[in-house]
Amino acid sequence: MSFTFSSTKQASSRSIQRMFLAGIGALSFTGIACTQQRSLEQPQAVSPQAGTTEQTSPDATIQSPSRRPDVVYVPTPMPVVDEMLNLANVQSDDVVYDLGSGDGRIVIAAAQERGARGIGVEIDPQRIQEANQNAQQAGVTDRVEFLQQDLFETDFSDATVVTLYLLPELNVKLRPKLLRELRPGTRIVSHAFDMGEWEPDQVVEVNGRTVYYWVVPENPPANLL
Repeated sequence: MSFTFSSTKQASSRSIQRMFLAGIGALSFTGIACTQQRSLEQPQAVSPQAGTTEQTSPDATIQSPSRRPDVVYVPTPMPVVDEMLNLANVQSDDVVYDLGSGDGRIVIAAAQERGARGIGVEIDPQRIQEANQNAQQAGVTDRVEFLQQDLFETDFSDATVVTLYLLPELNVKLRPKLLRELRPGTRIVSHAFDMGEWEPDQVVEVNGRTVYYWVVPENPPANLL
Protein backbone atom coordinates (compact mmCIF):
# COMPACT_ATOMS: atom_id res chain seq x y z
CA MET A 1 0.00 0.00 0.00
CA SER A 2 1.40 3.38 -0.83
CA PHE A 3 0.69 6.71 0.79
CA THR A 4 0.55 10.02 -0.97
CA PHE A 5 1.11 13.28 0.98
CA SER A 6 -0.90 16.26 0.11
CA SER A 7 0.94 19.44 -0.85
CA THR A 8 -0.01 20.99 2.53
CA LYS A 9 1.56 18.08 4.45
CA GLN A 10 4.72 18.21 2.30
CA ALA A 11 5.10 21.95 2.97
CA SER A 12 4.63 21.36 6.68
CA SER A 13 7.27 18.62 6.64
CA ARG A 14 9.78 20.86 4.86
CA SER A 15 9.12 23.64 7.37
CA ILE A 16 9.78 21.30 10.29
CA GLN A 17 13.02 20.13 8.65
CA ARG A 18 14.25 23.71 8.19
CA MET A 19 13.45 24.56 11.83
CA PHE A 20 15.31 21.45 13.04
CA LEU A 21 18.44 22.25 10.96
CA ALA A 22 18.34 25.89 12.03
CA GLY A 23 18.27 24.79 15.64
CA ILE A 24 21.35 22.59 15.16
CA GLY A 25 23.19 25.48 13.45
CA ALA A 26 22.30 27.86 16.27
CA LEU A 27 23.62 25.45 18.88
CA SER A 28 26.87 24.98 16.93
CA PHE A 29 27.36 28.74 16.57
CA THR A 30 26.69 29.25 20.28
CA GLY A 31 29.31 26.64 21.12
CA ILE A 32 31.91 28.32 18.92
CA ALA A 33 31.12 31.73 20.40
CA CYS A 34 31.52 30.39 23.93
CA THR A 35 34.83 28.80 23.03
CA GLN A 36 36.08 32.07 21.54
CA GLN A 37 34.95 33.99 24.61
CA ARG A 38 36.82 31.64 26.95
CA SER A 39 39.90 31.99 24.80
CA LEU A 40 39.71 35.78 24.96
CA GLU A 41 39.25 35.66 28.71
CA GLN A 42 42.54 33.81 29.25
CA PRO A 43 45.22 35.97 31.00
CA GLN A 44 47.46 37.71 28.49
CA ALA A 45 51.13 38.67 28.96
CA VAL A 46 51.42 42.44 29.20
CA SER A 47 54.64 44.35 28.64
CA PRO A 48 55.45 46.39 31.74
CA GLN A 49 55.20 50.15 31.35
CA ALA A 50 56.75 52.92 33.40
CA GLY A 51 55.05 53.14 36.76
CA THR A 52 54.10 49.45 36.92
CA THR A 53 55.52 46.43 38.72
CA GLU A 54 55.67 42.96 37.21
CA GLN A 55 56.29 39.79 39.21
CA THR A 56 58.79 37.74 37.24
CA SER A 57 59.62 35.03 39.76
CA PRO A 58 58.96 34.29 43.43
CA ASP A 59 62.08 36.23 44.45
CA ALA A 60 62.47 38.86 41.69
CA THR A 61 60.38 41.98 41.17
CA ILE A 62 60.94 44.67 38.55
CA GLN A 63 60.79 48.11 40.15
CA SER A 64 59.63 51.19 38.31
CA PRO A 65 62.41 53.45 37.00
CA SER A 66 62.93 56.71 38.89
CA ARG A 67 62.42 58.60 35.62
CA ARG A 68 62.23 57.90 31.92
CA PRO A 69 65.49 56.83 30.25
CA ASP A 70 67.26 59.57 28.28
CA VAL A 71 67.88 57.31 25.29
CA VAL A 72 66.20 54.38 23.60
CA TYR A 73 68.17 51.23 24.29
CA VAL A 74 70.18 50.06 21.28
CA PRO A 75 72.88 47.44 22.03
CA THR A 76 76.45 48.05 20.92
CA PRO A 77 77.54 45.37 18.40
CA MET A 78 80.11 42.99 19.86
CA PRO A 79 82.88 43.92 17.37
CA VAL A 80 82.50 47.51 18.58
CA VAL A 81 82.55 46.35 22.22
CA ASP A 82 85.81 44.50 21.55
CA GLU A 83 87.36 47.57 19.91
CA MET A 84 86.27 49.81 22.78
CA LEU A 85 88.02 47.52 25.25
CA ASN A 86 91.08 47.31 23.00
CA LEU A 87 91.26 51.08 22.56
CA ALA A 88 91.10 51.60 26.33
CA ASN A 89 93.63 48.79 26.82
CA VAL A 90 91.50 47.24 29.57
CA GLN A 91 93.52 45.05 31.94
CA SER A 92 92.70 42.83 34.90
CA ASP A 93 93.39 45.65 37.40
CA ASP A 94 90.90 48.05 35.76
CA VAL A 95 87.53 49.15 37.05
CA VAL A 96 85.24 49.62 34.05
CA TYR A 97 82.06 51.69 34.38
CA ASP A 98 79.54 51.53 31.56
CA LEU A 99 77.14 54.47 31.82
CA GLY A 100 73.84 53.34 30.34
CA SER A 101 74.83 49.69 30.47
CA GLY A 102 71.75 48.09 28.84
CA ASP A 103 72.07 44.30 28.82
CA GLY A 104 75.51 44.52 30.44
CA ARG A 105 77.53 43.30 27.49
CA ILE A 106 80.43 45.76 27.84
CA VAL A 107 81.22 45.16 31.51
CA ILE A 108 80.56 41.44 31.11
CA ALA A 109 83.06 41.30 28.23
CA ALA A 110 85.57 43.33 30.27
CA ALA A 111 85.28 40.82 33.12
CA GLN A 112 85.12 37.68 31.01
CA GLU A 113 87.83 38.51 28.49
CA ARG A 114 90.10 40.87 30.44
CA GLY A 115 89.55 39.87 34.06
CA ALA A 116 88.54 43.44 34.94
CA ARG A 117 85.96 44.51 37.47
CA GLY A 118 82.86 45.95 35.80
CA ILE A 119 80.04 48.17 37.02
CA GLY A 120 77.03 48.95 34.84
CA VAL A 121 74.85 51.98 35.58
CA GLU A 122 71.36 51.77 34.10
CA ILE A 123 68.07 53.50 34.94
CA ASP A 124 65.80 50.88 33.31
CA PRO A 125 65.09 48.04 35.78
CA GLN A 126 64.25 45.57 33.01
CA ARG A 127 67.72 46.05 31.55
CA ILE A 128 69.22 45.57 35.02
CA GLN A 129 67.41 42.25 35.36
CA GLU A 130 68.54 41.17 31.90
CA ALA A 131 72.15 42.20 32.62
CA ASN A 132 72.22 40.21 35.87
CA GLN A 133 70.93 37.15 34.03
CA ASN A 134 73.59 37.59 31.33
CA ALA A 135 76.33 37.96 33.95
CA GLN A 136 75.17 34.77 35.65
CA GLN A 137 75.22 32.88 32.35
CA ALA A 138 78.72 34.24 31.62
CA GLY A 139 79.96 33.19 35.06
CA VAL A 140 81.19 36.66 36.06
CA THR A 141 78.81 37.65 38.87
CA ASP A 142 81.83 37.82 41.22
CA ARG A 143 83.39 40.59 39.09
CA VAL A 144 80.43 42.65 37.84
CA GLU A 145 77.48 44.46 39.35
CA PHE A 146 74.67 46.58 37.96
CA LEU A 147 73.28 49.67 39.62
CA GLN A 148 69.81 50.98 38.88
CA GLN A 149 70.72 54.64 39.10
CA ASP A 150 70.66 57.93 37.23
CA LEU A 151 74.15 58.20 35.73
CA PHE A 152 74.17 61.95 36.41
CA GLU A 153 73.85 61.18 40.13
CA THR A 154 76.19 58.18 40.29
CA ASP A 155 79.59 58.31 41.95
CA PHE A 156 82.00 56.70 39.48
CA SER A 157 85.17 58.34 40.78
CA ASP A 158 86.87 54.96 41.29
CA ALA A 159 86.66 54.14 37.56
CA THR A 160 89.81 53.66 35.55
CA VAL A 161 87.81 53.20 32.32
CA VAL A 162 84.41 54.68 31.40
CA THR A 163 82.40 53.54 28.38
CA LEU A 164 79.46 55.37 26.81
CA TYR A 165 76.84 54.95 24.13
CA LEU A 166 74.57 57.89 24.76
CA LEU A 167 73.73 60.92 22.59
CA PRO A 168 75.85 63.99 21.70
CA GLU A 169 73.94 66.33 24.00
CA LEU A 170 74.13 63.86 26.88
CA ASN A 171 77.87 63.40 26.37
CA VAL A 172 78.36 67.18 26.52
CA LYS A 173 76.13 67.45 29.59
CA LEU A 174 78.07 64.63 31.27
CA ARG A 175 81.51 65.99 30.31
CA PRO A 176 82.01 68.35 33.29
CA LYS A 177 81.13 65.57 35.75
CA LEU A 178 83.58 63.21 34.07
CA LEU A 179 86.40 65.78 34.10
CA ARG A 180 85.78 66.84 37.70
CA GLU A 181 85.25 63.43 39.29
CA LEU A 182 87.54 61.09 37.35
CA ARG A 183 91.20 60.86 38.20
CA PRO A 184 93.77 62.06 35.65
CA GLY A 185 94.69 59.22 33.32
CA THR A 186 91.22 57.65 33.36
CA ARG A 187 90.30 56.43 29.87
CA ILE A 188 86.93 57.24 28.32
CA VAL A 189 85.55 55.47 25.25
CA SER A 190 82.36 56.47 23.45
CA HIS A 191 80.54 54.58 20.73
CA ALA A 192 79.24 56.81 17.92
CA PHE A 193 79.26 60.24 19.61
CA ASP A 194 81.93 62.76 20.60
CA MET A 195 82.04 65.31 23.43
CA GLY A 196 81.75 68.59 21.63
CA GLU A 197 84.77 70.84 22.14
CA TRP A 198 86.75 68.14 23.92
CA GLU A 199 88.92 66.77 21.11
CA PRO A 200 89.39 62.99 21.28
CA ASP A 201 92.87 61.51 21.61
CA GLN A 202 91.98 58.88 19.05
CA VAL A 203 89.15 58.01 16.65
CA VAL A 204 88.72 54.62 15.00
CA GLU A 205 86.18 53.04 12.66
CA VAL A 206 84.73 49.56 13.25
CA ASN A 207 82.42 48.10 10.62
CA GLY A 208 81.24 51.58 9.67
CA ARG A 209 80.81 52.70 13.29
CA THR A 210 82.93 55.35 15.02
CA VAL A 211 84.61 54.95 18.41
CA TYR A 212 86.09 57.96 20.27
CA TYR A 213 88.82 57.77 22.92
CA TRP A 214 89.93 60.33 25.51
CA VAL A 215 92.27 60.39 28.50
CA VAL A 216 91.30 62.64 31.41
CA PRO A 217 93.98 65.37 31.65
CA GLU A 218 95.70 66.60 34.81
CA ASN A 219 94.25 70.09 34.39
CA PRO A 220 91.12 70.15 32.23
CA PRO A 221 90.60 73.41 30.27
CA ALA A 222 88.04 75.71 31.85
CA ASN A 223 85.91 75.76 28.68
CA LEU A 224 85.26 72.01 29.05
CA LEU A 225 84.00 72.23 32.62
